[in-house]
Amino acid sequence: MNIDIEREPWSVSKLVNYLRGTLELDDQLQKVWVEGEITNFTHHIRSGHMYFSLKDEQTQLKAVMFAGYNRRLRFTPKNGDRVVAKGKLSVYERDGQVQLYIHDLSLHGVGDLYVAFARLKEQLEEEGLFDPTKKKELPSYPYKIGVITSASGAAIRDIITTIKRRYPLVHVLLFPVSVQGKTAAKEVAKAIAMMNQLKEAEVLIVGRGGGSMEELWAFNEEIVVRSIFESEIPVISAVGHETDFTLSDFVADLRAATPTAAAELAVPHLEELKEKVTSLQKRLIHIQTTMISLWRDRVRQLLSRPIFQQPRARLEQYTQRIDYLHSDLTKAIEKRLKTHQHLLERLGEQLQRYQPQVTLSKQRERLTYLQKDLFRAIYRQVEEKQGKHLRLIDQLDALSPLKVMQRGYSLVYRFKQDELIQSVKQVQPGDLIRVRLSDGQLKCQIWGAKEDKDE
Repeated sequence: MNIDIEREPWSVSKLVNYLRGTLELDDQLQKVWVEGEITNFTHHIRSGHMYFSLKDEQTQLKAVMFAGYNRRLRFTPKNGDRVVAKGKLSVYERDGQVQLYIHDLSLHGVGDLYVAFARLKEQLEEEGLFDPTKKKELPSYPYKIGVITSASGAAIRDIITTIKRRYPLVHVLLFPVSVQGKTAAKEVAKAIAMMNQLKEAEVLIVGRGGGSMEELWAFNEEIVVRSIFESEIPVISAVGHETDFTLSDFVADLRAATPTAAAELAVPHLEELKEKVTSLQKRLIHIQTTMISLWRDRVRQLLSRPIFQQPRARLEQYTQRIDYLHSDLTKAIEKRLKTHQHLLERLGEQLQRYQPQVTLSKQRERLTYLQKDLFRAIYRQVEEKQGKHLRLIDQLDALSPLKVMQRGYSLVYRFKQDELIQSVKQVQPGDLIRVRLSDGQLKCQIWGAKEDKDE
């Protein structure tokens, strides 16, 4: 059985979904400006959403403005208001009605400014002027801050007062400009360029106090926005009050709600810095205390070695070894002397037997040479043995605990015993102890003992 697809009926939901998709694929209907009068206005307090219709002499169109968008409104909409709305068209599936989903809303009369604002914002955003990755970081501790604003307005007074209260070390460089009027935008842009040429300031605050959209318009001008973007010095935008937004806010490296807030963002608080320094000081003391404790433990480990436990016994061992070496050296020299003496005696006997004058002269010369060689060899060995002897003495001296004691240390023993006392836990009040110093000993009695809790 053949089915004519063209005549097959659609369900209502399918038709509504198709209509919605068609509207949302039309780029012209996704960014549309509509002028009309508000009617049937309802503001849901719980959700914050606004529902109303826009009408003219011939028809009306349902509209919705969700809380995320209407929080930025500079006025409270009501029935009868003539407005200009920007949004997109779509279909609300539940009742199948076409609705305008509004993103921006302004009263008729300033609508042209809002249209110009939105169009320039879209253009600059597409060029990448609002790209967060291109924002510059503010210096943590600036020395000079440039302020571009009116010299007679409340903004400069608030900025200077806040900076001097929080961080009096900074210098404020004022570049006075007009902040509203026909020449304001050019003056602000020129001031930013001049500040970059002078390279005196480390951060710039650009802004003014609150006002209407027309009064703040200089900070929406393209020349000002581009000069902020091109500035090599980080810029804080401080235009108007909390609810005021300008294009300068979007392009600046940081946006402040008010001039006072800009000053607070530009400089640290001196008291907070003092607290930070105090915290670092405490950490340094902790590290120092830890290192002292580690070195104290190291000294205790060294003192627990055998050389410090029984220094006299170790010294006696080296003294005995030196005696053995000295005895061996003496015997070697005597043996060498006896050998040469016997040789001389044999040569003398031969001379007495033969008595040839020539041989005698030669042998006498040889004898003299051998005698000198013998003495040189003897002196050489004596010097070598003496040098070795002195080196051993120096090694013993370096290992001697007396050297350590000469620097103020001492060894504490139980009286009439060789037990070394290493802790206050080993003694009781009334115990007799013997304190060994570098130049003698002390007999002492314990009056009290207290354990050091800091270790």
